[in-house]
Amino acid sequence: MQMHFVYILYSDRFDSFYIGYTTDMDRRLLEHNSGLTKSTKAKRPWRMVYHEKFELQADALRREKFLKAQKNKSFYYRLTGLI
Repeated sequence: MQMHFVYILYSDRFDSFYIGYTTDMDRRLLEHNSGLTKSTKAKRPWRMVYHEKFELQADALRREKFLKAQKNKSFYYRLTGLI
């Protein structure tokens, strides 16, 4: 069974978070740090600071949507333990 992941990346250089969804976290992090992702290219390097695993794609996408809707750095700091 293929697993689905929601992840949070952090850019120390820009004090910035990015939230995404994937089925292959290693490949996706490499894409972000290689500049292959338009939305994250300018704030490299990124590091994976949090992830959640789901069996169902629908559950992962629902969680990704929720996390993106927060738009609150304090929330992301608490969730990821970066405080």
